[in-house]
Amino acid sequence: MRVAVTGAHGMLARALVPRLESAGDTVLALAKADADVTDAAALDAAIAPFRPDWIFHLAAFTKVDACESEPERALAVNGEGSRHVARTARACGAGLLAISTDYVFDGRATRPYREDDPAAPLGAYGRSKWAGEQAIRAEQPRHLIVRTSWLFGRGGPNFVDAILARARSGQPLAVVDDQRGSPTWTHDLAGALVALARRAAPGTYHATNAGDCTWHELAEWTLARAGLDVPIERISTAKLARPAPRPAYSVLDHTKLERAIGERLPHWRQAVEHYLEESAAGAPAARREAS
Repeated sequence: MRVAVTGAHGMLARALVPRLESAGDTVLALAKADADVTDAAALDAAIAPFRPDWIFHLAAFTKVDACESEPERALAVNGEGSRHVARTARACGAGLLAISTDYVFDGRATRPYREDDPAAPLGAYGRSKWAGEQAIRAEQPRHLIVRTSWLFGRGGPNFVDAILARARSGQPLAVVDDQRGSPTWTHDLAGALVALARRAAPGTYHATNAGDCTWHELAEWTLARAGLDVPIERISTAKLARPAPRPAYSVLDHTKLERAIGERLPHWRQAVEHYLEESAAGAPAARREAS
């Protein structure tokens, strides 16, 4: 395949691009400086000559609290930016795979969210990502919208690295224990995205590592696997007092994904273990597999 990837400097792209290349695909990796998704003409000029079979749209404004104070920017990047990418894909005759989020849901469910459950985003970030989903559906029928959650991996800020750094620095730890979701390793997600592009029918899919936990449970597991015996205070989301609202429950049902690609992503505990091993070794798993 010939694949153009937006958001090439992001954490997910750093796992995805080597995965595509190791599978023999030709990749055009586009950072914001190469193709700003808010500039439709620049986007077309950067992508059209490449003649992609697929565009993997990873570029996004993902700082949830910043989105709350900059809702216009969030909508411009995540909403209208996705519309521009969808139009470019349609004009090129390329399929579009776009990343979305668990934040399109309000967190009031009592069982994992399915793809056809009603969206009800609580904050500006979720609203902007939902607007992007709707734009993609309207502009490019040949699309795969993939919702995911709680990403961690090499090449970007993430909770696993942050909790380890704080513990090793001797700072006190206080982590919320009233939000539940599914941590997802970018390495595992990248493999699922490549498989979806090759095998899946157009539509919306949920892709996370298996299992679920609270942020506090994730912190406990991470520190235990890293051999760090550090106490962690349990706190509420209200006590944390962040600007943007968070869904209390955002576990995603990935039955549809498993049927499409014929496999289930590993449990999040296993993913954290493998990520810690990779970080200690200093070599991304995707590159080790390709060697």
